[in-house]
Amino acid sequence: MNEIDELHSTVSELTELRSAVKELTEKVRVLEGQAEIVQLVARYGPAVDSGSGEAAAELWTEDGVFDVVGHFTMRGHEDISGMVHGTGHQHLIRNGAAHVLTVPHIQVDGDRATGRGYALNIRWDPDADRFWVARVSANTWRWARTAHGWRVVERVNANLDGTAGHRELPAPPRPDSGSDPVAETD
Repeated sequence: MNEIDELHSTVSELTELRSAVKELTEKVRVLEGQAEIVQLVARYGPAVDSGSGEAAAELWTEDGVFDVVGHFTMRGHEDISGMVHGTGHQHLIRNGAAHVLTVPHIQVDGDRATGRGYALNIRWDPDADRFWVARVSANTWRWARTAHGWRVVERVNANLDGTAGHRELPAPPRPDSGSDPVAETD
């Protein structure tokens, strides 16, 4: 092999190496995003169950939306914190309650992500000396990577009460539709 062939071989190897590093960097970025989002979602239950309204609100972007379908929609940190500090929520947690969220299915696309999962509201029943599931809801999520890490842009929470639209929330995109309704809500 002459010097020119060796040089071409070295350049080719460097090009392949750069391509592999770029591909791995993107995969790591997606995996880091997914891991950070899982941690973000996992902080919600402990924040609201301890009555920490500010900690709960900080999970959202400043103008983030939390839509509890059929009940109320909160917009921004003040509304979300206010819900946690409100009489209804304080009564709920004083009587024994837990908000348990499942690990969502997450699709990261650059600095945006969408997801689906479930939430359970579990309440203490002192008369029966046991906990019971008071509510199970489907959740769709939109997140954004911000200067402060990933934050919730929108969470739609709907009771799985047999309502057709609510059952559709956790459904994966249909292969024949070519679109994801959660991703299209921008």
